Amino acid sequence: QLSCLVKMVTLHGIPEDLDSYPKDLLLFLSPSDYAATGSCRQYFANLGKSNLDVLQRESSQRKQLLLEALACLKIPGTEVNEEDAEILGRLVCDLGGEYIRNSGGNLLKQLSQCDSFLPDQEEAIRSVISSGNTAFGPPVTWSAFTLNELSGLIPVFDHSIFQKIPK
Repeated sequence: QLSCLVKMVTLHGIPEDLDSYPKDLLLFLSPSDYAATGSCRQYFANLGKSNLDVLQRESSQRKQLLLEALACLKIPGTEVNEEDAEILGRLVCDLGGEYIRNSGGNLLKQLSQCDSFLPDQEEAIRSVISSGNTAFGPPVTWSAFTLNELSGLIPVFDHSIFQKIPK
């Protein structure tokens, strides 16, 4: 339905008020289509707020969107800073474990919005959290507020993390 709607909306070119349309439509446009109305950074900032699960997790479309986002944001290696993590939004759910490890805690806020993780992502999240080198600090200093902020990651925590969290 969304891809059909995109065809109707873009029948006479990309509308200038594209930002006012549902964010999920952007999943069926490319950054070059969007370029006429804004920058690729703006495109991915809006796309990051969409429901990526409209596309299958391992689909070529989702993989391509992530590659284009990394190129647009000029992320050369596997380290994502906090500002770029904010722009990527839910696209961080598709980043591999290497990105999660090398970005330290920069991705945790966005990762907590993901519905599921692959095994290497789970391992990387546990590693980053256990290190304590995040804005949240080590688990021994966490409060109920911290757990609320990271609530989407709780299913990934293992016994060693849980036992460090104050009662």
